[in-house]
Amino acid sequence: MTGNFNIRDSLWNPLYPYHSTHSNFLIDIMDSFSLGLSYPTNSIPTKYSDNNQSSNLATDLMFLKYSLEKLDNHIIYSDWRLSLDHTSLTVTIPIVEQYIHNKKYSIIKDSMKEKYFIKDLIKNIKTIDTSNLTDINSLENIINSFTNAIEKTWEKNSKIVINISRYLKSWWNMNCSRDLEKYRLTRSLVDWKQFKKTVKSTKHSFFNQKIQEILNKTREP
Repeated sequence: MTGNFNIRDSLWNPLYPYHSTHSNFLIDIMDSFSLGLSYPTNSIPTKYSDNNQSSNLATDLMFLKYSLEKLDNHIIYSDWRLSLDHTSLTVTIPIVEQYIHNKKYSIIKDSMKEKYFIKDLIKNIKTIDTSNLTDINSLENIINSFTNAIEKTWEKNSKIVINISRYLKSWWNMNCSRDLEKYRLTRSLVDWKQFKKTVKSTKHSFFNQKIQEILNKTREP
């Protein structure tokens, strides 16, 4: 949380000799959100006076989450303020790169692969030796061996059936993809309206078909 809190205090103004009771209230409130006062790497004013009668002060503050070793300080850029009376406070947030799975593996129902998978599964269950289950370690060894066997059987019989994306919807079709790609290229309001129109009609047709399939199957309204 950051902003101009308009409180003068010796905690963040090294040249200011007084402590304000308002600061205690502010810190208590931030503490209730698990936020702590961040100290700048360069202790300089954040609010600059436009006359010689008033001094420059640090009233712009930043509060960051507790216990974040890589996110505990901010930087004040006084040369960014130009004609403004307040300057900028910045903090660099580290983002850890993560691998996101975008493929789904599956075994098609009633396929030969499903039969092979079940056959191998039953075979592995039959070969489990439970005669020497004397302690928890032996039980964990058996469970781990069985788990590994299942994973190998799954890998052998499954295959990629779909790529997971933000548009993974059963009604989505090539027309939707085409109009969306066109809008991304042109950024035209006309193309955006056409894309929304295509999505609406595609949904309408898809769910009408699903309703009709249910009616034909159940023969009931």
